[in-house]
Parts: sequence; structure tokens; C-alpha cells
Amino acid sequence: MRDAHCIGVVATATEARQLRNNGCRRTIQGAEPVIVSPLNKVFKSALLAVCLADALSVTARADGLSAYLPLNLEPEMERQVERVLILADEPILKRPFAVELVRAALPAACRKDPALCTRVRKILERYSGDHGITHASATGALHSGADVVLPNQHGLTSDSDWEVSAQGYVQPADYLLLSGGVLAYSGRTEYTGSVLSIGFNWAQLDVGYRDHWLSPATDSSMLLSTESPTMPSVTLSNWEPFTRLGIQYEFILTRLSQTGSNSGDSLPGNNILYDGVASRGNPRLLSMQLSIEPFPGWSLGVNRNLEYGGGSGLPDSASFVVRDFFKPSGLSQTQGNQEASYVSRFIFPGRTPFAVYFQYAGEDNSDGGSYLLGNAALTAGIDFPRLWKHFDATYEVSEWQNIWYVHNIFLDGMTNDGLVLGNWGADQRNFNDGVGARSQMLRVGWEPPFGGYLEARVRTLANEDYYGGDTRQYVPGEPAPYPYTHFYDFSLSYSHPWNGLTVGAEADTGRDVYGGAFTRLSAFVRLGDGRSRADDAADEEQEDPYGGPTREHGAELFVDAGVNVNQVRADLGPPTPITTSPVGFGPHFGLGARRAVSEYDDLGVRLELDEVDGHSLIGVRALDYRYRIGDQLALSLFAGVDRYNLATPAYSMYAGLGAQWRNIIPRWDLGFDVRYGQNIARDHVLPSDPVTTRPDSFYKIASGVLYLSHPF
Repeated sequence: MRDAHCIGVVATATEARQLRNNGCRRTIQGAEPVIVSPLNKVFKSALLAVCLADALSVTARADGLSAYLPLNLEPEMERQVERVLILADEPILKRPFAVELVRAALPAACRKDPALCTRVRKILERYSGDHGITHASATGALHSGADVVLPNQHGLTSDSDWEVSAQGYVQPADYLLLSGGVLAYSGRTEYTGSVLSIGFNWAQLDVGYRDHWLSPATDSSMLLSTESPTMPSVTLSNWEPFTRLGIQYEFILTRLSQTGSNSGDSLPGNNILYDGVASRGNPRLLSMQLSIEPFPGWSLGVNRNLEYGGGSGLPDSASFVVRDFFKPSGLSQTQGNQEASYVSRFIFPGRTPFAVYFQYAGEDNSDGGSYLLGNAALTAGIDFPRLWKHFDATYEVSEWQNIWYVHNIFLDGMTNDGLVLGNWGADQRNFNDGVGARSQMLRVGWEPPFGGYLEARVRTLANEDYYGGDTRQYVPGEPAPYPYTHFYDFSLSYSHPWNGLTVGAEADTGRDVYGGAFTRLSAFVRLGDGRSRADDAADEEQEDPYGGPTREHGAELFVDAGVNVNQVRADLGPPTPITTSPVGFGPHFGLGARRAVSEYDDLGVRLELDEVDGHSLIGVRALDYRYRIGDQLALSLFAGVDRYNLATPAYSMYAGLGAQWRNIIPRWDLGFDVRYGQNIARDHVLPSDPVTTRPDSFYKIASGVLYLSHPF
């Protein structure tokens, strides 16, 4: 088995103490890990260059590259790996998972759940030699009713009678890997998993049919997912975080398929219109993720998509991409189609650990600065790797405003083979209909005493009755919104080891957005992990790994209750005058989790509920930092996303600072926060909206909150 090492550096004793043992940035033996204070961590593009120079300036030994686990092809295996990474305090922000990253996380996870760790280690043995078969699956299905695209299944539809996939590899050296793969179902064959990889742990180049998923969420990725078939791409990334900030990067260059014979719902005629010139072509797509993990259990990243070129005289040179990719307000806005998102993940290390993650995305930038995202989308989720010993659960909710995946230059929008690149819910509508929507997913897994894994999952989707966008601009009274019905999908699956294989079945039933019912029954056999029923029985006899201490020192859940004072500045667009509301008051409620990341520093997440000017205001703090001063005083700094519940949802970012008087009475803290929401925005998409020279309204919300907080 190839060992997963970290970049070795020549370090002083102080620097050694600042390296932490999280599986990929190891602590020098005998040194105590120390966490760097977050006050001087500014996430800007210049930071990457500085840290790259820092990494290359030291004496470093480059380790080998890594293979990747299949993505959304073997869900029962992927779920086990997800649970291991949470237990190992690895806050991942993208997929597929690097094999060596998972291998490095195993020691920490094994201390918390040896049985789960053993199962994942058996899976990783597929990648232990210099060649092997890593994945094989065959599915047969019966179906009836409506034909729907199955979420995140590489374009698979419910009327497909069969599906087969396989992957294998040959690795002649630590720095060279050749992977072969195929994915086929009724009407389509793709070479998913066929990739040539060369490079090192800190710079790996992948050329071929590699999947991408730029989100911490497991079911809803707004920018890149496996909703459409795998695209051939060139990817440069590092599987192992480097420097004390835990930097990771990924750059992806691909070409969208919008004119091929298998292009699905793509427009049959010209699909590009620029400067009055129409043409038919396949645009290019450049994608990126930059992220940091400066503390155990918390990561923050930024993603970006730029669709460009393809015809009609649109620029597609390397100089255009290099110059404008990092300028959202430049030519990439007028000569390209852009998306971006901020992503974060926080792991709570309690007796019942869980991960909380957010994804705040925009189809374009918004007034007030390039960092503000227009036509926003928010995804929030919570993932429990183990509940009551035998269960696990995940819940996610996503909501996006209008204009997602449609565009006035690229008339097929952000699609590949007629399917969106991101959230599965946007395929549950008429093609190119830029309606807003909300999706939810609840998944519960059970490891029954008779062995195997049983999973129940329910998805819902509600398309809104408003629209507006580049290809279907809203005009009062005409045309009327399409009368979609609510989509729902319920699935129940069971898998079990058998003679070195995994066998199982799945039942899917639901209703599409046009009111049509669908049902699909399938059975599958996959390459297993070599386990047997006796192995499952041995796992059952192990002592409960969660029977130890309730939580790590400094980790706590808490609830807030109090009152807010607020004022709203509304800019509905010229010629409507800007107005400012009188000072108002409303109730405040909060629920959060935090953990100590150093002797004085805490980091966490929080959900806030307020009433502001007669409307509900929901805030999610992806960054909730607290600095403790002695035993009684603490100062805080926070940032997150506001959802203002107007006639249609309005979104933007907010930030603030606060102070706490801790233990004003035993186990009760008194807090005061000052918050500011910048340009909370919604489009004019309703008959009741004012007629202005600008298609959107902006709200600035200033508020103060006085509250009591109770940890538990």
C-alpha cells in the first residue's frame, strides 16, 4: 500500500508546533499542535500566490498523486466515506474524494468508529497495488409512468432498463496513473473515469473524463455536479492541502456539448447570439475552486464558472481568460456567462458529531461590489454520520432566484447535453425557463441487525410562480407563468455483502412537475469489499464507539433569545425615491454550535431568525468567530447570508460584530450584536413591482440584537 505523506518542511520548533495533525498536515512528533489566530487570515486571490511562494521556498519533498473514488456510481460506498471524513474532522468542499486523502483520514476516524473504518479500509484496498479493478456495477430495472431525469445520475432517466459501469487503473509509478472507465445506459455510453493523471500531491494534472462536484452539499451543487453526462476536461489540482492555511485549489477546463446528436433538450438551431450575430457551437467552460482550512473542522472556499467562446465572434483566447476570469465586472460579464459561489463546512466534534455546510451562489455579480452575488441561491445542510449507533441522516434545502442556467448570449445557458451543470432541480422545468425554485432532501440510513445497509430518501421541489431572465424577461400580464406542480421523489434502497460482491435493490416512486407519476424498480450487483455476513455480525458485537466523553473541550451547542432593533433602507430603482423605514423592533431567536480552535478562539455556525419591518429575516452565519477574554468577556466577529422574506425572496450577505458577558448568571450569557445587510436584492418579477429603469430592488438592513444565550 502506498503511504500518504504530507509535504515535509524544514521548520523551527515554533513552526512545528503550528502544524496540526489532521491526517494531511501532520504534527512533528512530540510537538503540541497550535492553531493560528484567524484575525490575520484574509481570503483574497493574492493569498494564493503568497502561500505558493511560501510552500516552494522551503525544502519540500513531493509525494505521489492520487486516484479518485467513483462519484454517484456506488452510493452505499460513498456514504461510508462521507461518514469517515466527518469523524476524522475533514471538512471537505468538493468531490470526488481523493483516495489518499481518505486513507490519511482513517487513523482519526478509527479511534471513533473502528467498524466503519474497517469497511472503508477494505474499499481502499482496491487501490493498493499497481493495477486493479476499482469499480464494477450492473443494474436492471422496470419502470412505468412519466420519464424523468434521475437527480445527479449522469443524465440517467427513469425509463432506462439497464445501467452498467466499470473502472480500473494501471499505475507504473507514484507520479503516473492511467485510469479506464465506462458508464452506459439506455441511449448513451460515456467514458466516465477514463483519465490520464500525472504529477504530485501538490500539483496533479488530470486529462480525460473526470467528474467534478464543486460543493460541500451531497445532493445540491449549483455550479458543477453529476447531473449531466461527464465532460472531457483538463484539471489541475492538489489533493493534499498545503501550508498552515490548508490551501487547496482546482482549475478545470472543458467544452460543453450543446450541438451533438445526443444533446437532449438543447436548442435545435443557433445557440449563440452575440452582437447581432447568431451561430451554432459548443462553448468552453473554465471552472475553479480555491479553499482554505486554517483550523481543524472548518473550511471556506470560493468557486467560479466562466462560459465563453464557441462562436459569433466571442473571444476565446488564453489572454482573454487570464485577463478576465478574475474580473467579474469586466468583459467576462458582457462577453461570457458567469457563476460563482462561496462555500463552507463546519464539523461539530460532539458525542454525536455532525457537519453543517453552506453554499451561497450567484448567477452574476450584484450592485455594490464584485463580491456581492446577483440572482442568488442558498444551500444549507446538516449531516449526522451516526445517530443512536445504527442510523445516519442528512438534510439539505436549496433555494434559488430566477435566471439560473439561462442566458441571453449562450441561449442554451449553463447546460451540457440538454441538462444543467448544477442543481438537479433546474432540470425539473421547461428547458430554458428561468424560474426560481426550492428543493429539499432528507436521507436516513440504517444498519440493521441482520446486516447490510438500508436507506430511505425523499426529495421535493417547488418551482415558483414567478420568472424573469435573459431569455424570458418578465412583462406584466404576458406571458403567464407555467403552471408547474410540486415534484416529489421517494426512494428506498437496500444493499448487502454477498460472496465478495454487493447486491441490492431500489424502489423509486414520485410525481414530476407536470403531474405525471413515475415508478422504477431496480436490482444491482457491484464489486464488493470482500466482507461477509460474519463481518457484519462482528461489527455488531463491538462496543459503542460513541459511549465515551460527551464532546471535545470547548465544543457546545447554544440557543439565543432576545429582541432586535432595526432600520431598512429600500432602493426600488429610479425614478422611485429611496426610502428609510422608522426604527423598529422585533423578536430574535438563534441556534448555533461552536468549538474551541485555540486557547482563546472559538469558531462556529449559527442560524438567526428575526422579524424586520413586518417581514421575516433569516440569517445563516457561515463564519461565527469568538475571542474569549478571561472567564467573563468575549468579543465576536461574524459573516453570513440573509434571506429577507418579501413578495419574492431577497438575498445578500451580511456581517457584524458583538460582545458577550459570559455567565451573567450561571450558564447564561448576555450578548449584543451589531449587524449590517448589504444590498439584499430581488428582481422585479411581479405585477405589483414598480416600473423602474432598473430590474431589481435593493435593501440595506442595519440592526442591533440584545439577547440571552444558553449553552447546552
